[in-house]
Amino acid sequence: MVASSKRPLRIALCAGEASGDVLGASLIEHLRAQFPEAEFAGIGGPKMQAQGLTAWHEADELAVMGLVEVLRHLPRLLALRRRFRQRLLDWQPDVYVGIDAPDFNLPVERWLKQRGLRTVHYVSPSIWAWRAGRAAKIGQCADRVLCLFPMEPAIYAQHGVEARFIGHPLADAMPLQPDRAAARKALSLNAQAPVLAVLPGSRLGEIARLLPVFLAALPAIHARVNALQVVIPAANPRCRAAIEAECAQHPDAQSIRIVDGRAGEVMVAADVVLLASGTATLEALLAKRPMVVAYRIAAVTYWIVKGLGLLKTDRYSLPNALAGESIVPELMQHDCTPANISAAVLTWFEHPERMAAIEPRFTAIHAQLRCNASEMAAHAIADLLDGR
Repeated sequence: MVASSKRPLRIALCAGEASGDVLGASLIEHLRAQFPEAEFAGIGGPKMQAQGLTAWHEADELAVMGLVEVLRHLPRLLALRRRFRQRLLDWQPDVYVGIDAPDFNLPVERWLKQRGLRTVHYVSPSIWAWRAGRAAKIGQCADRVLCLFPMEPAIYAQHGVEARFIGHPLADAMPLQPDRAAARKALSLNAQAPVLAVLPGSRLGEIARLLPVFLAALPAIHARVNALQVVIPAANPRCRAAIEAECAQHPDAQSIRIVDGRAGEVMVAADVVLLASGTATLEALLAKRPMVVAYRIAAVTYWIVKGLGLLKTDRYSLPNALAGESIVPELMQHDCTPANISAAVLTWFEHPERMAAIEPRFTAIHAQLRCNASEMAAHAIADLLDGR
């Protein structure tokens, strides 16, 4: 499908949160380099609009998290989706690019594809970990899936779905050789004393479940690591308040420093990172920091996930999934205890040769992911438009 000779190329996009807005803005910039006369419209935030997107709706209209919040906003979201997809059909874009936000974008993509429009899904859901069979259903929605991780296209290929690995934007953004000394100076940390970064998650529920366990592991670590500096980045003011409330009750509260944001900088400054499973583990890898990954979910949720066999991997964290082997410790659910956490953290601190050995592994993975993702995404979309 190509644009009519009577009008410019039309590219529709939809991003539903801040991270998607960043991806979308960079994608528009690279698409415009290939298609200078193209028109861009859809749903996006200020960064996408600054790159020339005509926003029919703001990205934050889709940014609803948590079951109760989603249920409360469901009628509005369903109505918005109906209006949005009809407007798309009326506008007749040459391609629709859904950026992440799968709960919103995939149904829109399916509806458009059934009506003959080209569709692309940018950022594959984590099929490598959860329900790989979803790949076939995603293929019913998208003509092409753009994957951030190299192990994902092969999973789609098993279901006859066209998918391309384009690299990860975080890998493009972070230097291959992070400057730990500069990060410590920027954070006013002692350049010589050891640093433990603690990241219990960016949601209040995660902080409530994980931070008490993480803090309970600290006394054993303090007892064997002299002059330890503990730094906890808070994602937002609500997270900071929750972190402060937990830390105030801790006997080592004076050694704990809470900073607003700056999670990436904190990880670069650290000797070891203790963190919840998720995207932050990739950031720790890109910072070249040894880490301990620990996580708990609600007991009922864990029972459902395990009972229904929804989890399809023995490796929960991105560093281990990308390495294809267990190179960092994972302490999940019943293994996520203060004793296990302190032992794993101390293993890094007390074996500097292991800390040194992990850095080249992380650097190699970083280089593999560093592909100029936005440019690769633009080329993948251009190829689809050209019919190649």
